[in-house]
Amino acid sequence: MNDLTMSIKKLRGPILILGASGFVGANLFRMLKNVRDDVYGTATRLPAWRLPEFSLLQTDLSSESHTKKLLDEIQPQTIFDCATYGGYSFENNAERIYRTNLFSKVQLIHALMQRNIHCYVHAGSSSEYGYDAAAPDEDRMTKPNSHYAVTKSAIANLLYYSGKHQAFPCANLRLYAVYGPWEDRARLIPTLVAQGLEKRLPPFVKAETSRDFVFVDDVCKAFIQTANHLTADHYGESFNIGTGKKTSIRELADIARDLYHVNEQPKFASMDSRSWDTDEWYANPEKAKKILHWSAETKLAEGLAKTTAWLNSLENKDQYLHVSKQNTRDTQYSISAIIACYKDAQAIPIMTERLVNVFEKCNIDYEIILVNDGSPDNSEEVIRDLSANNPHVMGITHARNFGSQSAFRSGMQIASKNACVLLDGDLQDPPELIEEFIQKWREGYDVVYGIRVKREAPFLMQMAYKLFYRLFDWFSSVPIPHDAGDFSLMSKRVVSWLLTCNEKDLFLRGLRAYVGFKQTGVEYVRPERMFGVTTNNFFKNVGWAKKGIFSFSKTPLNMVTAAGVVLTAFTVLLAIYQIGMHILFPQSAPKGITTLMLLIMFFGSFTIFSISLLGEYIAKIFEEVKARPHYIRKHLIRN
Repeated sequence: MNDLTMSIKKLRGPILILGASGFVGANLFRMLKNVRDDVYGTATRLPAWRLPEFSLLQTDLSSESHTKKLLDEIQPQTIFDCATYGGYSFENNAERIYRTNLFSKVQLIHALMQRNIHCYVHAGSSSEYGYDAAAPDEDRMTKPNSHYAVTKSAIANLLYYSGKHQAFPCANLRLYAVYGPWEDRARLIPTLVAQGLEKRLPPFVKAETSRDFVFVDDVCKAFIQTANHLTADHYGESFNIGTGKKTSIRELADIARDLYHVNEQPKFASMDSRSWDTDEWYANPEKAKKILHWSAETKLAEGLAKTTAWLNSLENKDQYLHVSKQNTRDTQYSISAIIACYKDAQAIPIMTERLVNVFEKCNIDYEIILVNDGSPDNSEEVIRDLSANNPHVMGITHARNFGSQSAFRSGMQIASKNACVLLDGDLQDPPELIEEFIQKWREGYDVVYGIRVKREAPFLMQMAYKLFYRLFDWFSSVPIPHDAGDFSLMSKRVVSWLLTCNEKDLFLRGLRAYVGFKQTGVEYVRPERMFGVTTNNFFKNVGWAKKGIFSFSKTPLNMVTAAGVVLTAFTVLLAIYQIGMHILFPQSAPKGITTLMLLIMFFGSFTIFSISLLGEYIAKIFEEVKARPHYIRKHLIRN
């Protein structure tokens, strides 16, 4: 048993690696997983191209509930936090940098401090030093010069406070220029290796610019050594993780020319530096050596050779060479398409194909969640086949039919993208309209709904639908868009607020209006079902009308109250009139029973109608107080 294996076995488990789909996280996950089984990794998106053979946990660390659920399920003792955003020049979304690197970390650290963990090791960055990055010691004041550096420096300070003043077992590792297998293809070293194999050199920055290139295996060992050797005296402190050797770009080019037998001369200063780059950027790793018993062991030439051997061993080498975060789909405007399926087995493959075409055309990150709401046909088998052939497709099977509203909620609960699109599975909601939804979303709208300007349906049915939406809007306590069904795009914050509405008798198009935010509509013609016949009928439509009106309006009760007041006043006036007529004109009292019967029938009918309205509201109260789940999932289907 070698020293590394022994060190890994000494780690207190279970072990949780946050950001396991990233460059450092993936290498650390593989290193630990080769030795022990109690290692868990997270990713914001699946599948993780760096770890295709492993099962990761898909979670959103910016969500407090997701974080709590993750920690409750795993109960980790050792946490390696490699989740980050902004380290690449093309990762320039400031809002996401702060959300990922700062706000979610504050939330995570607070949650961990409530638990009895062994150690939390955070992947910091040498960028924290800013332009003052030439062999600084860890006590030197940081001078961040980018949003990314600001967030990393802020967390380093939080960890220092938490470790020193609240005895939280944590450390911050300031990583230098990490390189090795699975690094993003857009970075310098992978580009150098790929070009070197073709006997060429990539463009370089200025020749005398220096970096501290540290091999990723050595960095992974630093995480392990930190968890094993960190003592209470050093809780919360930062450690420089680098070789301590400054390597100029000229020296790097010379090493590459020798390794790959390249004859051409390097072209220095032929590409621009990043805005936060400095001429000299290398580590002083003495503190890590003394306290963590760690030092980098891999020389640059050796690390390049290992990276080259790894690349040559890949079965999908060409795919890796074309994979880069820089060239992947737009993740800021990513979408979870949620399809409620009931008796739609024939339509599901066509729906999925059309959705994929739309998302590919828009070049956005996406997932398709097909919710089989207890369908009696072979919908589940169809969904399994689709998910097996497309990693973007997943399925949910409910234990029985709970209705489309519960199906949509079930999908929204597990959606991981930045917006949700709701569609019925019968192809009456055209997926191609989503392109217009996305455009409106980019313009700043949080909700974009489809407006059915016309239906391919009988004339009387069309008029009935139009009448319903106008009555619903008139009755409702919030403005309701006319002719707008469930087909809509909702941003992540709208969805999160919708999910806080725990009422059991869901009416999502009403809740969507209730939540508010900036909303707009896109007009379309709604076609008939492509396959089969509609599962709606007159009585179901009446049920929908009742659901909408009684969920969002007290107007019927107010109308009954108003009618009761008017009729009571009328009765009092009538009584006064009759008494006066008896006194003044005794022979003028009306004869016959017809008038009496009509009045009795009128008030009797009105009483029954009033009681029935009260009954509808009481029935809704009855449903709510039972507090039964919105749905029961039978299966989750992925790949």
